[in-house]
Amino acid sequence: MVNPWAVEFWRIVGLLSVALVIGLIAGHGLTWVVVALVLYLFAHLRNLYRLERWLQGAAGFLPDTGGIWGEVYYRLHRLQKRNRKRKKRLSAMLSRFRESTAAMPDATVVLDADGAIEWWNDAATRAFGLRYPHDTARPLTNLVRHPDFHQYMGRGDFSGPVQLRSPVDERIVLSIRVIPYGKNQRLVVARDITRLHLLEQMRRDFIANVSHELRTPLTVIAGYVESLADSDDACMQPWSQSLRAMQQQSTRMQQIVSDLLLLSRLETDGDEREEEEVDVPGLLGMIRDDAIALSQGKHSIGLEAEPGLWLSGSRSELRSAFSNLVYNAVRYTPDEGTIEIRWASHDGGACFEVQDTGIGIASHHLLRLTERFYRVDVGRSREMGGTGLGLAIVKHVLMRHGSELQVDSEPGKGSTFRCVFDAGRVIRSAVAASQAQ
Repeated sequence: MVNPWAVEFWRIVGLLSVALVIGLIAGHGLTWVVVALVLYLFAHLRNLYRLERWLQGAAGFLPDTGGIWGEVYYRLHRLQKRNRKRKKRLSAMLSRFRESTAAMPDATVVLDADGAIEWWNDAATRAFGLRYPHDTARPLTNLVRHPDFHQYMGRGDFSGPVQLRSPVDERIVLSIRVIPYGKNQRLVVARDITRLHLLEQMRRDFIANVSHELRTPLTVIAGYVESLADSDDACMQPWSQSLRAMQQQSTRMQQIVSDLLLLSRLETDGDEREEEEVDVPGLLGMIRDDAIALSQGKHSIGLEAEPGLWLSGSRSELRSAFSNLVYNAVRYTPDEGTIEIRWASHDGGACFEVQDTGIGIASHHLLRLTERFYRVDVGRSREMGGTGLGLAIVKHVLMRHGSELQVDSEPGKGSTFRCVFDAGRVIRSAVAASQAQ
């Protein structure tokens, strides 16, 4: 293959040599060399002009020239052909992507780095009411004005979905997930979960209704069983053991019904509740006294509560959550064990913690602890009188108060249950703190 630079070098050497010879014959050697250089420069400028017009598309044909410029044109032409092929492939891939997403039943919206809409499929038109081309390049948050969606997009944590009603039809419930990709671009996928939502609502209503209907007959049965068990009639003596078992099981059934009704209320009420200032140190003092009574002196139960550290929330719900954690520690800690209850400031917020030296929990159980009726040890849980609903209640109470349950546990060494509340819920009661001092 001929080196174009070598050809160009010998071309200028030949041009200057001819110009020098003619100049020497004419008696103006330097003048002819300068003229040759000017002509050479003019040729390069002409080729630059042709290149510029060709790159702009003004000249559709490939300029025909030799030397180094011929090589430049050839390489640029090859680069253009490769780019056109690549563009066709990308265009074909984009078309296939749009065809596939258009066929998806889930609403799909492509957002650029600024959160503006680039593209959407037909399902997104039905779910969000988007109109083409009016809504192109508009921020999706301007069109979906639900507060939960704005908070979800602003938070930037897309590890889980957000559920909200469709802005087009309030009867439609959407589960929206954001998938980041590329350079700060995002793919918004919304799934219609109306049917699942209705089924879940039916399940909650069924449990609430059945639990409510069971409460009255269970109360009647428990009352009669208690009367028979407390009777001094000699004919009831052979039945005393059976009556005690019936009394124990009816009490357990009443507790299950009570917990189910509480869970149902926590799930259906949403965030609609009256906020109040909760004296957490005082509340924990009462819970500790109840735990000591439940323990019957078999455990060492300590309490460390920071004075004046209160919470904004529901006193009854917080009492239910905290007491469930403390009573569980009592039930599942062997005799002579230690239980520590702590309430203190934590990173601007507050932290409630229950630490025990109990039987511990294997790691594969931790993710399912807050499921209703889930038990690590079914036999032991029933023996201790547990309903399997306590930690589910704790989970829902904490969710309603902007917190979550954290668990550290090791079999045979004990467990630590922790609830962290953010600074927005913490109240500093100067009066209570001064009284404690």
